[in-house]
Amino acid sequence: MTAPLPHADDAPDDTSGRVGSVGEAMLRRRSWSRVTDEAPDHEELVRLVAAAGQVADHSSLRPWRLIELRGEDRIRLGRAIHETEGKEGASQKPLRAPLLIAIVAAVRPSEKVPDWEQEAVAAGVAHALSLLLDEAGWGVIWRTGRYTRSAAVATAHGLGERERLLGWLYVGGKPERAERTGPRRGIDGAAFLSALPD
Repeated sequence: MTAPLPHADDAPDDTSGRVGSVGEAMLRRRSWSRVTDEAPDHEELVRLVAAAGQVADHSSLRPWRLIELRGEDRIRLGRAIHETEGKEGASQKPLRAPLLIAIVAAVRPSEKVPDWEQEAVAAGVAHALSLLLDEAGWGVIWRTGRYTRSAAVATAHGLGERERLLGWLYVGGKPERAERTGPRRGIDGAAFLSALPD
């Protein structure tokens, strides 16, 4: 018999990313809107992506891919965002983190697996990767917005006809003096769990 999961308020207040279980990792997860200029290198990222890609995947279609944006690539994205808004220059938004990971749902033709299910797989990979990055000690936030459906942004990412951008993981170092708002509010599992109606 497994031990019960700890309550969110009891999760260790340690940002080193060292956790003892998947449950603890889930309870500790935070979105880091401000990060430092440090970031995982390509080799570390490849290892984490290999693990994140083990999510449930009907028919093993692998209907996803990730795009690594660093340095000047973030400025190219900033230009595409401003192009969407009809502005000159480049948006500063992509410069909020040293590493952006674009999440792409690469929908495959399938009679068994509908598009929405394939997008769910891509989202699952993104969430798993965010947990793995957090566990490894990196600050992560998943940013979305209307730009994900912009033609200019799609072109900048080289998206194919059946590919859809689901947003970006902004990744960087966790600040030593991070602003904390106290323990994260826990979820009442019973409030979200029901049975079929009579």
